[in-house]
Amino acid sequence: MLNILGTPSRRSAFCDGVSRRGFLKIGGLAMGGLSLPQLLQAEARAGVRKSHKAVIMVFLPGGPPHQDMWEIKTEAPSEIRGPLQPISTSVPGIQICELFPKIAQRMDRFVPIRSIVGASGSHAAFQCMTGRRETPAPSGGWPSMGSTLAQLYGPVDPNVPPYVSLCYKTSHAPWGDPGRAGFLGIANEPFRPMADGAEDMVLNGVSLERLQDRKGLLTAFDRLRRDVDRSGMVSGLDAFQRQALGVLTSSKLIDALDLSRENSGIVERYGQGDPKPRADGAPKMVENFLIARRLVEAGARCVTLNFSRWDWHGGNFKRAKEDMPMLDNAVSALIDDLYERDLHQDVSVVVWGEFGRTPKINNNAGRDHWPNVSCALLAGGGMKTGQVIGATDRIGGEASERPVTFQEVMATLYHNMGIDLNSTTVEDLTGRPRFLIDDGVEPISELV
Repeated sequence: MLNILGTPSRRSAFCDGVSRRGFLKIGGLAMGGLSLPQLLQAEARAGVRKSHKAVIMVFLPGGPPHQDMWEIKTEAPSEIRGPLQPISTSVPGIQICELFPKIAQRMDRFVPIRSIVGASGSHAAFQCMTGRRETPAPSGGWPSMGSTLAQLYGPVDPNVPPYVSLCYKTSHAPWGDPGRAGFLGIANEPFRPMADGAEDMVLNGVSLERLQDRKGLLTAFDRLRRDVDRSGMVSGLDAFQRQALGVLTSSKLIDALDLSRENSGIVERYGQGDPKPRADGAPKMVENFLIARRLVEAGARCVTLNFSRWDWHGGNFKRAKEDMPMLDNAVSALIDDLYERDLHQDVSVVVWGEFGRTPKINNNAGRDHWPNVSCALLAGGGMKTGQVIGATDRIGGEASERPVTFQEVMATLYHNMGIDLNSTTVEDLTGRPRFLIDDGVEPISELV
């Protein structure tokens, strides 16, 4: 029996057990058009690829302490430094925090960025999901990377949404943002099994014939209003419903979400998570890192997930000793998986939060908000790994070498997906073509 990790939600339902909202939402949230795009035909003609290009984005809600992760400040005063110590890695000259021994052993497969700048200061996932600040924005709002990939490429498999979010809803709602479609519309929203529950992905006794009858009825209603629709909503719902039907009549997505189908040794490698939400943040579900890999193998082009709560105004080092080893284990297991399956050239991984933490440790042994500089960890995607990019000053307060913006990271991920940033655009609600990245922003040259 399928077990979706997390707490199921309650909802109103038809008498046959299928929720009204769920029937419309099921599986269709990430469609960019059901027919396979020309990209897939080109990939098929190439003939030798074992996988497709994809991105796995891990969001650390709250702002992780950059100076306690990838760049320990041993020469800083005690009120800055903290008790954590650096350890050497598999790459000579690179040291990281002692709480990441497995990543240290695999540093040739990683790239810590120590100098992310330009954070808006907003306590939200938005900038990590889109690369942009929330304002100013065109009507409808900026789309996330996952929605953009869904729009540009469509599905690899018609029964698997191209964009899946494993982000849990959080009490502080902006931390549960999965990365919305913005002006790209409903057809490119992420499919959210963790937020909407597993029951929407099974028929619950409804026959395929009854399901087809319902779809026929919805189609008939759509025809009545198609001529007067000027927002694009109807065409979006068409894609939405077609993807829903594919999910309900195929087991591929459900199988990818079901860890009972995974080799038990691989499951153990990732460790055991904690499904209880961390205060107003997300659960510590290391299993979702494995599910992300399984979803990519099944056909997802982008998978997002949130992990724990990193807003450590108090007890920074106590919480670091709780959460960082879990993150170390899960990220290392994910990267090992990608290499063992020969996916590391095609699947890019990014781990980051919305901003960094203050250099000075406060009276509660915590660190406060610090948008001046933060960090990221990259892997896979055919990037030149085994290096560190950037540095901060003596107290970890400002970028002193090679500042990197959020948009540069996004440009690198788009580049890894095979997208030409100088020519590729998506249309906003007015029909105006929009480039994916601001003019003048390039992929990180050290990585590509």
